[in-house]
Amino acid sequence: MKRIIWLLLPLLVMWNSLTVLAQDAEKPADTEKTEKPEEKGEEKGEEKAEEKSAEAEPEKATLEKLAPGFTLKNTSGKEVKLSDFKGKVVVLEWINLDCPWCKAHYEQGDELVKQQKKLREDGGVWLTICSSGQGKQGNFDADTLKKRMEKVSLSADDYLLDADGAVGKKYEAKTTPHCYVIDKEGKLRYRGALDNAPARRKNKDLEAVNYVQQALDALKADKKLDTTETKPYG
Repeated sequence: MKRIIWLLLPLLVMWNSLTVLAQDAEKPADTEKTEKPEEKGEEKGEEKAEEKSAEAEPEKATLEKLAPGFTLKNTSGKEVKLSDFKGKVVVLEWINLDCPWCKAHYEQGDELVKQQKKLREDGGVWLTICSSGQGKQGNFDADTLKKRMEKVSLSADDYLLDADGAVGKKYEAKTTPHCYVIDKEGKLRYRGALDNAPARRKNKDLEAVNYVQQALDALKADKKLDTTETKPYG
């Protein structure tokens, strides 16, 4: 009898082991709890890459999209980046101080200068950009430019030099003044004319409309812009 028990014992042990294995195999895999740390990290990395791609700066200025970044030197030779003003409303004004329309705004009145000062007081930034190439109208040597700026009391935060026109091409700036309004998130919200001055020259009864100021007022009040694009003049 004892001999039979000893012969059956290995068989019982083997049967018990097979039963346990069969029960484990029937249990559903807990994929959430057994997720490998590196796999989770890879997924997060992919999500960040997708977010970055979705917010990538466009090659050219597009309304409601991030404004193309740039780095330009000011009249003192200091590099100024658009990204320096992250979190602030920014106005870009393409300028040529010899352009008849720029002369009208800067030499025949001071409304534009007052507008620049008002934006600065409100915590915003006004950048004038000159894309005139060397030898072209609006391109001055340093001393002449300084005198011209002082003459008109230009009150922008910076006067930036874009002699090769690279930034002008990104924004498709074709006239002076050609204006762009960028919100605190860095998105382009308005582009076009400064105001309706050409129309008012033809019709004196028209009410003066400053499109840039309208855009700035709407952003300040967190309201929808009524006008996001107009035809520039200059």
